[in-house]
This record gives sequence, C-alpha cells and structure tokens, in this order.
Amino acid sequence: MTIVRKIRSRTQLGMDLLVRDRLMLLGTLILIVLILIGAFGPLLPMHDPTAIGAGPRLSPPTLEFLLGTDELGRSCLPRIISGILVTIVIAGAAVVLTAFIGIFLGLIAAYFGGLIDVFVARAADVLFAFPAIILGLLIASVFGPGTWAVITVIVAATLPLFIRVIRSVAISIATREFVIAARVAGASPLRIMLVHLLPNVAGTAIIQLTYALSIGMLIESGLSFLGLGTQPPYPSLGSLLQLGAMYLTIAPWLVFPPALIILMAILSVNLVGDGLRDAIDPLKGRMLR
Repeated sequence: MTIVRKIRSRTQLGMDLLVRDRLMLLGTLILIVLILIGAFGPLLPMHDPTAIGAGPRLSPPTLEFLLGTDELGRSCLPRIISGILVTIVIAGAAVVLTAFIGIFLGLIAAYFGGLIDVFVARAADVLFAFPAIILGLLIASVFGPGTWAVITVIVAATLPLFIRVIRSVAISIATREFVIAARVAGASPLRIMLVHLLPNVAGTAIIQLTYALSIGMLIESGLSFLGLGTQPPYPSLGSLLQLGAMYLTIAPWLVFPPALIILMAILSVNLVGDGLRDAIDPLKGRMLR
C-alpha cells in the first residue's frame, strides 16, 4: 500500500505541475498553432508560394498581400506558411530518426557494457567534436545541398547527447533487482531491453526528444540560411530569413515574420520540454509555487 501511495502521490504531483505550469501550456498552444498553420495553411485560398510575378516586386504589406511580396513578386504569406511546414517536418523527421538510433545504441551499450559500451561512448564523443555548421558544409560538399543533407546533419548533431542521456539512465536501471531476476529467469537480452529497460527510459527519451527538436529546427534554419538546406523555389524559414537579410534596408517586412516564427517555434518546444521534465520527474523539477 505504501508503494501504491507513493506512486499516486508522484503522479498527482506531476499532474498538478502540468496544470499549474502556465509556461508549458503557453508553449504547447503556440506549437499546436504553428503545426496547424503549417499543415492546413496551404489549403487556404492564397497565392501559389512558388508563383513568380503574383504581385509587384518588394511591395510592402497590403490587403491583397498581407505580408508583402519578395524580389520576384511572390506573396510572402503563403511562402512563410510553407516554410513553417518544411522546417517542422524536416526537423521532426530527423529527430525521430535520432530517437530510434539513440535509444537502440544507448540500451545496447548499457545492457552489454564492456567493449560495446566503450565503442558506443567513444563514437558519440567523436560526433561531439564536429560543429553542426562545419559538418553541414562537409556533407553538402560531398552529397550536395538539400533536404537529406540537412537531415543527416541534424541526426549527427543531436545523436551524441541522445545516446549519452539514454545510456546513463539505462545503466542505472540495468543493475536493479528486477532486471537481474529477468536475466536469471532466462529472458533474452532483446526482451529485457524492450520490456524492462525501454519503459523506464521512455520519459527521459521524450524529454530529450523535445530539446533535440528545438536544436533540429535551429540547425535546419541555419543551414537553409547558408543555402545548404531546402533549395529554391521551395521555401523554408531559414531561406526566407536569408532573403530578408539581403533586403533588410529596403524591405524589412521580409525578415521579421520568419525570424519571429523561428523564435516562437524554438521557445515553445523548450517550454514544452521543461514542463514535461517537471511532470515526469517532479521531485527534480521546479518547485511548486
């Protein structure tokens, strides 16, 4: 009964944090709005985001073009909406791939230990040595710029920390009595990792996933800003920001919307990650006010 009460108290504390953490609720709302805009915005009756000459060039915001037009006369509003979808989808796909690889390698390293653990840990250290931008330049020079190059860079940049976090948590769980009992009972390593280790690292993986998503969006925007990401005529928030920076003095309306959206997206993901951390492990999170 005492154990059940402790579990209930921790669960109730986590739910209280979710309800009272207004910053997490705000971040969740912003993130949902951005996802909905990116997903359903292209269905609205707007100009084609790739249509050249839809309006006058470098026109300020008007009733017809709510966010103005760019240097080719393309409406900025549908391009920004398409850029939101591109940035979130690319970063999300790369981070999900990172999660699968990181959880797999982290569990294997924690369970088997020995040379396998040393190899996985050292491989993660090697990836840590490459800054994301330098790695992006290297990959783009070999395979060419584009979506797959960005996904590869995001995976390589976020994977080391993901492996370290999952490995450290799984190592502490692998030495507990229920895991040892499963080994003695003859359970296979795959069953132990899936049934006993994976559920106990799932909370940590979800928290790390949110932080990796914010890093992924930042990397995607940075590489697209340098021209290594999504290629014209398809927009992303980074490429729109780069275009706005070119015409900042004569058309400032080109740079502020994508910059603000990048800021809001990364901030909202970080707020959600902080709230999930406090809800999943409330005793180590922020104290209730």
